[in-house]
Amino acid sequence: MNQMNYQKELEKILEALSLKGTQDNVEHVPTLFLHSCCAPCSSYCLEYLCKYFAITVFYYNPNISASEEYQRRVAEQKRLIAAYNEEAKGYPIGIVEGDYEPARFYETVKGYEACREGGERCFRCFSLRLRETAERARISGYDYFATTLTISPLKNAQKINEIGQEIAKEVGVAWLPSDFKKKNGYKRSVELSTQYELYRQDYCGCAFSKAEREREKQAAIPAKI
Repeated sequence: MNQMNYQKELEKILEALSLKGTQDNVEHVPTLFLHSCCAPCSSYCLEYLCKYFAITVFYYNPNISASEEYQRRVAEQKRLIAAYNEEAKGYPIGIVEGDYEPARFYETVKGYEACREGGERCFRCFSLRLRETAERARISGYDYFATTLTISPLKNAQKINEIGQEIAKEVGVAWLPSDFKKKNGYKRSVELSTQYELYRQDYCGCAFSKAEREREKQAAIPAKI
């Protein structure tokens, strides 16, 4: 089965929005409720999209197991948005911080704890976060909802978009497709993270991904003779 090129789908939508604004001769700025997993991943996505949308970042990540880690990441997200707004990169960016409810994450992935990173446990986590994003977007009347998750080379963009599209049908808010890693998006996010001195973590946030990452580090250490 051929996989859809979600970057091209996004470009078609952006082109149509730009054309509509030109034809109407009136600036109507579409609204986007953008789920963000962290400041580094959002850096390129916001730089790219803030020229087309009035964006509100939705920071909802109950998968982050440690409270200290959660607080550090959300603080970095707010700091980046403040810097972008000061520089006026595009339309002003807002932020809504969701509830921090790790118990909900553990209930969602119950029975899938032993899955490897990138498997069914992750898909259930994506669904949890995207459904909450879509519901909030519907209540507040946003035109689109989306996520920064597709910028990661380690995340399955095909699956994320499939989940987003399914939720969009159920909730009634348009899904903005993406594969932000394309066209050097991930590379740009690394550059922006360096520029703004953002805290970059090496695991997604949950206890299971952290444990797997620690095992990988230990396996990479040469045995002592």
